[in-house]
Amino acid sequence: MSDTVRIAITAGEPAGIAPDLCATLQAKPGAELILIADPELLNSRASQLGLSCSVKHFNKTAMAEQVSILPLKTNVPVQTGRLDPANSSYVLESINIATDGCLDGLFDAMVTPPVHKGVINDAGMPFSGHTEFIAERLNATPLMVLAAEQLKVALVTTHLPLKDVASAITHDAVVDCLQILHQDLQSKYKIRKPHILVCGLNPHAGESGHLGREEIEIITPAVESARAKDIHVTGPLPADTLFTHRHLKDADAVLAMYHDQGLPVLKYAGFGKAVNITFGLPIIRTSVDHGTALDLAGTGKAEAGSLYAAIDLAIDLARQNKKQ
Repeated sequence: MSDTVRIAITAGEPAGIAPDLCATLQAKPGAELILIADPELLNSRASQLGLSCSVKHFNKTAMAEQVSILPLKTNVPVQTGRLDPANSSYVLESINIATDGCLDGLFDAMVTPPVHKGVINDAGMPFSGHTEFIAERLNATPLMVLAAEQLKVALVTTHLPLKDVASAITHDAVVDCLQILHQDLQSKYKIRKPHILVCGLNPHAGESGHLGREEIEIITPAVESARAKDIHVTGPLPADTLFTHRHLKDADAVLAMYHDQGLPVLKYAGFGKAVNITFGLPIIRTSVDHGTALDLAGTGKAEAGSLYAAIDLAIDLARQNKKQ
């Protein structure tokens, strides 16, 4: 079992589809999947779905190819489809346990089902997303990347109001993102010389300054700085034409300036099968490409494809990491 990897799977929002998805998990060859969640909640949701959910308690001294559970109690009973701020600390504690376990070597990677940012903030806990939360705990500079088949999209800014995006696009931010993207495409995906395309911020990439000067004053100089560091990068290119076969066929990844510039295209190309992976961390973390879907919780209509893809990628990356 020396090649077996351990993958921690966090609880997600208990009122949403996370328990539904976790209740469907089956053992994976060469991996132990460890759910950090409330066993009573999983059993209750499985029963609601007409499923059998029999998982063994996690034993850190005995690795096995199975689905295990590391018990963590919710703070209050869960009502399917109804958010309750009282359970927000349960959600965050699950993430903390998985993060600490990855740092300590107990787990080889972590996978995060969806959480609800709003209800966590309603509980008085500032939270803008998994990516930022985990990175702050690890004192790391994160890069949010979504991958679907051959398309990988990274983001300079993530969960910001659109009115705040332009001021967050700086020379150093773009260069840092390009460096992290370059390094992790090499280390995680074994691409020797990655080719990265960079989106402009403005329509038509600023149209020579007539539609904005960020491309001229910030993004182009950042691209030139990255090239000086031997990073193969092209851009800035207009985002409305960059996501076409002519450009993408020779590219390994795209760096978009903001969330809704890059992700709608990727999710259209592979929604339900795409994976969110955080680059720039000292641990491996993947996630689903969708939200909590409160209206689907307990109905049996939730699609588990993205969670399965996130788990498969985490297993692959963890095995590569072990070999190194």
